[in-house]
Amino acid sequence: MSDLFDDAAMARVEHQIDEWLAHLQAHNLAILAVDRSVEGDIRWYVRMQGEEKEFTTVWLTLGQRTLRYETYVMPAPEENAEMLYESLLRRNEKLVGAHFSIGAEDAIFLRGELPIGTITESEIDRAIGTLYSTVEQYFKGFLQIGFASRFNSRISD
Repeated sequence: MSDLFDDAAMARVEHQIDEWLAHLQAHNLAILAVDRSVEGDIRWYVRMQGEEKEFTTVWLTLGQRTLRYETYVMPAPEENAEMLYESLLRRNEKLVGAHFSIGAEDAIFLRGELPIGTITESEIDRAIGTLYSTVEQYFKGFLQIGFASRFNSRISD
């Protein structure tokens, strides 16, 4: 089991992540905002402009042993749930460093985590980029499965 980081070490990691995220925002036009919570868990969010999905927000949560990253993909499907969940599981097979999961209110999330000792700016960039590109790649198709009748009604109008 990994060692817990003491308060001073955690403060250094927090500060380093603040700097890395500011640097990433300054060099990536898709990143619209970077902010962090001031109460409770140590959390940052990175809000990005999308093409397939209007916005993607990645939450980074620092724990005693890991940095967890996640994004909300879509609400629970209204129909074809089995087909959608099968598609999510099949996509999980090919993903590196992230996985689709079912969260609060059966919404679909994309999540991953890194051990604190391996956190670097390039790893944070990779994690955020993985979530962003995966959502951009699959969002529309997942909506068409989970909300098929809404798409079909637009076609017949």
